[in-house]
Amino acid sequence: MDIRLKNKYIQNLHQRIWLYGGISCVNTLLAELLLGWTLPYIISFLGISEAGGPFLQENKNEMVQIIIMVIVGIAVFLLSFLFLMENLVKYVKEIAKGIQKIADGDLEAQIEVKGNDELSYIAMNLNEMTEKIEQLMEKEREAEKTKNELITNVAHDLRTPLTSIIGYMEFLAIGNKLEEETRQKYIHLVYVKAKRLEKLIEDLFSFTKLNYGKIAMKIGKVDIVMLINQLLEDFYPSFADKNLEYELSTIEDSIIIDADGNLLARLFDNLINNAIKYGAEGKIIRVLIKREEEQVVVKVINYGFIIPKEELNNIFNKFYRVEHSRSENTGGTGLGLAIVQNIVKMHQGKVTAKSSLDGTEFEVRLNIHFDLKEEKLEFMS
Repeated sequence: MDIRLKNKYIQNLHQRIWLYGGISCVNTLLAELLLGWTLPYIISFLGISEAGGPFLQENKNEMVQIIIMVIVGIAVFLLSFLFLMENLVKYVKEIAKGIQKIADGDLEAQIEVKGNDELSYIAMNLNEMTEKIEQLMEKEREAEKTKNELITNVAHDLRTPLTSIIGYMEFLAIGNKLEEETRQKYIHLVYVKAKRLEKLIEDLFSFTKLNYGKIAMKIGKVDIVMLINQLLEDFYPSFADKNLEYELSTIEDSIIIDADGNLLARLFDNLINNAIKYGAEGKIIRVLIKREEEQVVVKVINYGFIIPKEELNNIFNKFYRVEHSRSENTGGTGLGLAIVQNIVKMHQGKVTAKSSLDGTEFEVRLNIHFDLKEEKLEFMS
C-alpha cells in the first residue's frame, strides 16, 4: 500500500481519538458546570457538615464540593470516552478474532474493512496477506503436482526409448553374427531413439525454465515474416521426408514486432514441427501471416488428423497428448504445445486452436509493441 495512504489512515485514527477526547472534555465541563450550580443545594438538602461553626461549615462544604466534582468529572470523562470508543473496541475484537481464525489455518477468513483509519488499514493488509498466502500455497501445490507429473511422465518417456536402445545394442554386441544390412538398420534405430531422448530432455529443460520464470526475456525488434520464412526453409528436409509441401501466405513483406527472437523461434518451431507430425496425411502445411491493427496474427494449418472437440481444451496442458499421437511414430513429449503457450503468455499474446474437416488451425496473436511494465507486473505476481 502507498505510504501516503498509510500515513493518512494513521492520522485519521489519531484525529478520531483526539476528537473523542475533546468531546469527553466538553461533556465533563458541562457536567461540572451543572454540578457546580446544583451541588450546594444538594449538600444543604442532605444536611452534610451541619456540625461546627460557620467557618468550619464553609470549609467543609468547599472540600466536599471539590472532592465530589473531581470524582464526578473523572467518572463523566471516562464514561463518555469509553462510550465513544466502544465501536473502536468492538472493531479491535473483530480484527483479533479474524487473526485467530487465520492463525488456525482458515485462509478464507476475511475481516470487514470499516472506515479509513489505522484499524481498517490493518484489516485491509490482513486480507491482502491471507490472499497472497493462499495464492502462494496454491502455487506450491501446483508446483508439487507438476513435479510429480514430471517424474511420472519422464520415467515413462525415458524408459521406452532406453529399453529399445539397450535391446538393439545387445543385438549389435553379437558381432559378426549379424548381416551388415541388419547391423546398419539397428544402428539407425539406435540413432533415432537417441534423438528422441535428446528431444525429450531438451523439451523438459525448456518447459522447466519457462514454467518457473528462469528465462530472462531479451526484447528486441523481430521481423516475424522473415523469421517464419527462415524456419520453414530449415524444415525442408522434414517436409520432404513426410512428402509434404508448405505454403506461406502474407501480403506483408515485413512485420516488425517487439519480442524475444529466440523464444519466438522456439514457439513457431514447435508449431511447425507439430503440424508436420500430425498433418502428413494432408500433403500440405499452410502458414498465414497478417497484421490486424496493433497485433500480428500467425496461423499454422495442417490437414491431417482432426482433434476431437472434447480434447481441444486440453492440448496446451503439459504432458497431454491426443490419443492417436501416443504412437511411436508421432508421439512427442507432450510438452511442445505447453511450451508454445508459455512463450505466448510471456509475450502478452494469445494462442488458440480449432480442428474440423477444414483443417487443424493454431492461431497466435502477438502485440506489435511489447509492454515491459505489464511483463514486470505479471512476473512479480
